[in-house]
Amino acid sequence: MTYVNFPAGRELDFAAIGRLCIDLNANEINRPMEETRTFTKYVGGSPANIAIGMSRLGMKTAFIGKIADDQMGRFIHRYLNDNGIDTANVVVDKTGAVTGLAFTEIKSPTDCSILMYRDNVADLKLTPGEVSEELIARTKMLLISGTALAQSPSREAVFQALVYARRHGAVVAFDLDYRPYTWKSEEETAVYYNLAAEKCDILLGTREEFDMMERFERNPDRSDQVTAEKWFDHAARIVIIKHGKAGSIAYTKDGASHRARSYPAKVVKTFGAGDAYAAGFLYGVMQGWTLEKSMSFGSAAASIVISSHSCSDAMPTADQVESYMASCERGEIVG
Repeated sequence: MTYVNFPAGRELDFAAIGRLCIDLNANEINRPMEETRTFTKYVGGSPANIAIGMSRLGMKTAFIGKIADDQMGRFIHRYLNDNGIDTANVVVDKTGAVTGLAFTEIKSPTDCSILMYRDNVADLKLTPGEVSEELIARTKMLLISGTALAQSPSREAVFQALVYARRHGAVVAFDLDYRPYTWKSEEETAVYYNLAAEKCDILLGTREEFDMMERFERNPDRSDQVTAEKWFDHAARIVIIKHGKAGSIAYTKDGASHRARSYPAKVVKTFGAGDAYAAGFLYGVMQGWTLEKSMSFGSAAASIVISSHSCSDAMPTADQVESYMASCERGEIVG
């Protein structure tokens, strides 16, 4: 069954808008950051990782965002270009803003945290006038990310992108990507998340992220069904609610729920799983696969990424995901 219909005859398959930053992942793993002395630099930011993932999977991909006029910004720009991502709408900041940094702490495979430097960052300086309507009119799908809603003018830029997407019939996916340290209050977060979600066809988030969005609503049992049904009264066609190790559930407007198997992994760190899952799942949906197959593909992609030191560098190709799934079926990979 087809739950979303993508416009035909578009030059681009996928475009993302939002955070472009630098990940600095600890080299000395299994110890606290206080004892970590060296880090490896990667391109980061959830929408950037998802765009890189989609490009690796063979999708024609573009990015809409803003980078600092410094060495880190140029590193990001070059990396996107090297990965086949259209950067025509990646704007260079001229206000002196800096590149956001995310230092990762890997105390153990399951105990990981992120220390982020997000003061005066370039990606939150993107203005509505810098969002290209022409680019969005050329793409089948637009992905927005919650972090970009945290401050103005980036917040307004995302809403302008949503206007263009709806005007030109692009399917819109919303990766909730809630980072509390970038927001002033939970109330502010809930208001803008809800306003954005009303305009989106596909929602992906954890149970905790949806709880945050329901701060002003009644769902005391934290019911996934109640959560999903609210969004089907708006534009949503698919709502995915993630429950960590318990797996994910995809709800659809016809009242059905869909589950898929998860895959084992030799876990190095936990971050990056959601980005890889989103890329793998959205890729599957764009291929016309069943939701179960798309979710399984996303789960396998996530297992590959959390088995690696990096996020963006580890985003797999379709052949790598299929090979991983086959290895798991043969029992060659055990978590």
